[in-house]
Amino acid sequence: MTFAYQLTEPGTQLSRTIVDRRPLGPRDVLLDLKFCGICHSDLVAASDRLGGGIFPMVPGHEMVGVITEMGAEVTGVEIGDAVGVGCIADSCRTCHSCDAGDEHYCETGFTLSFNSQDRAGHINYGGYASDYVVDYDYLVPIPEGADLARMAPLLCGGITVYTPLKRFNVGPGTTLCVLGVGGLGHLAIQFASAMGARVLVASRSKAKRADAERLGADVVLDPESDALQDWMGQCDLIIDTISNSHDLNKWFPLLRRGGKLCLLGVPTEQLEIFPALIVFGDRSLEGSLIGGIADTREMVAFAHEHGLGAEIELIQPEEIESAWHRLHEGDVQYRFVIDLGSLNKA
Repeated sequence: MTFAYQLTEPGTQLSRTIVDRRPLGPRDVLLDLKFCGICHSDLVAASDRLGGGIFPMVPGHEMVGVITEMGAEVTGVEIGDAVGVGCIADSCRTCHSCDAGDEHYCETGFTLSFNSQDRAGHINYGGYASDYVVDYDYLVPIPEGADLARMAPLLCGGITVYTPLKRFNVGPGTTLCVLGVGGLGHLAIQFASAMGARVLVASRSKAKRADAERLGADVVLDPESDALQDWMGQCDLIIDTISNSHDLNKWFPLLRRGGKLCLLGVPTEQLEIFPALIVFGDRSLEGSLIGGIADTREMVAFAHEHGLGAEIELIQPEEIESAWHRLHEGDVQYRFVIDLGSLNKA
């Protein structure tokens, strides 16, 4: 019996209910879920602003739990192991992208860990729940001794920032600018600093500038101050984590020749770009979507090795609705994580 919090229709309130998981297959594991992060994309899916919502819906794709049952063909894990599940619950495994370890770009479409149908036609209910069933190929091992609650947001937020940092070879000798000190930005600062990059953060918030410095930023400034001019042409990469409408043209001049601005936040409104800022600076606009399973496993291991994790506020299941409202208002530093321990209790 799976206890969960679901929405019956777009924009409705979450309510506690019971849902049916698919039967455990030979390659599946059953997880007793311990924690689930709350991601901004949970709110987007719940509102169905982009369409394609499957209701009733149980959100949640930053899950950490313990294996309690395994199918006969499962290898490499044991009962009692702590593991995570992120956005990807399945993929075709045969296309070029899957072969390259980029299951998130599966050419037939990867199966989301919630708000989707699996390949047998069962609805995937997400991690705001007491348990979860998934193919073992899509598990992410959590290192022994890790703080499971702080690991949960890494299953989406962490891999979202790690992938472009790895792709663009961020490390010693690289200057990176992070836009947005939020759920993604605070993780980007930590990872880039641990990789040895020089990290610049621009934020209008005095409190967030202080947090950015504490998290490892080398230079922190107010974007409305004259100090921003000193960084024109100095950055190799800009990681843009802002999820609402904003002016990209302000930031392209910070890039040196050949520099890249990579979008991680996904505003639902169109963004305007002045082409000359790209053409005359030999610059490029990039985009990046989460990451594959192998990179997610690598990211979690890297985070544990370097003592990295999300800055979290732990909440109880009955507080999810309030947390959603606060997240919509930007009132979180920096990720909500649901403690699911009480969910399967009457």
